[in-house]
Amino acid sequence: MEPSTYAVDPRPTGPPWRLWEEVGQDAAARQGVCAPVHSISFGARNRIVIAPGDSRSMTLIPDKCEGYCKGVDGRAGPNLACGGCGRAVTTRMDDCGLWQAVWLEPNAVVRRPSGLPAGPPPDWGNLKRAEHRVPPVEPDGSWSRRWQAAVGVALAHLVAATEDRPVTLPAGPVAELLAHAVGRYLPAGPGAWCVGLAGPGIPTPRPRPDVLLVPRHPLTGALWRPPGDDGVVVPLDSGVWAYLAHPGETSPIPATGVLPEGVLRDDYPLPPRPWHPLTPHHRAFEDTLTALPAIRGTRLRRYRDASR
Repeated sequence: MEPSTYAVDPRPTGPPWRLWEEVGQDAAARQGVCAPVHSISFGARNRIVIAPGDSRSMTLIPDKCEGYCKGVDGRAGPNLACGGCGRAVTTRMDDCGLWQAVWLEPNAVVRRPSGLPAGPPPDWGNLKRAEHRVPPVEPDGSWSRRWQAAVGVALAHLVAATEDRPVTLPAGPVAELLAHAVGRYLPAGPGAWCVGLAGPGIPTPRPRPDVLLVPRHPLTGALWRPPGDDGVVVPLDSGVWAYLAHPGETSPIPATGVLPEGVLRDDYPLPPRPWHPLTPHHRAFEDTLTALPAIRGTRLRRYRDASR
């Protein structure tokens, strides 16, 4: 999370966990899991996640600090207590392979206004701003973790929408960045569904593709839709979508006309790319796919069994 921001997860998260065999299909569906998995969370819903630097006046609970490598992963439940009353109120996540975060227990905290003036809420217009775009490559030269997670989530929705059918991607950044990831999870062959990019500030392709990649609202998470359209759409992280739809200027000085005589050509270098293609976060893909009711369909049951 960015500093001074928060998000709420409506799904049950964290312990206690129960095995699929003990829960059964109907009870699992009520917990938001529609396909067999090893274990299902029966923890609290609506946990609030904040950046670790935004937490105050809390202390670690020593016997709740389990982790895999050199950090804590929250497997035993809340591991931070209120420094005043000692009540367990949050779970700090800080282990290898995990994003650093602090998760507040919804029944242990109270929301109070800060008294500071609130800034304007983000809207669809924010997606056009350069600072909203999320580059696909981290400063250290690796693929963006946010991109890997976002592509995993979008691919799960794409698999569910197409029921494991081939797809064709639009030329440009979408095909350049996502073709390898799509090829890992969907087959190639005839009868491919056409995928297009649509959203605020760009014209919807005509004729309409079979599937539209559209952004989620930067505040509410609601899907954007063309007016009066009820066709198939696949959600994409707004920052990732903004980079694909509004990549911005690739050269520091836009070129016009021709080079003067005697001046050697010196093209602006290509954007940085890691040595391997973009690979989606498989856990994000699996968790999203198993939460979609479409996974119960015959074609997708075969798909899930084959992928496992």
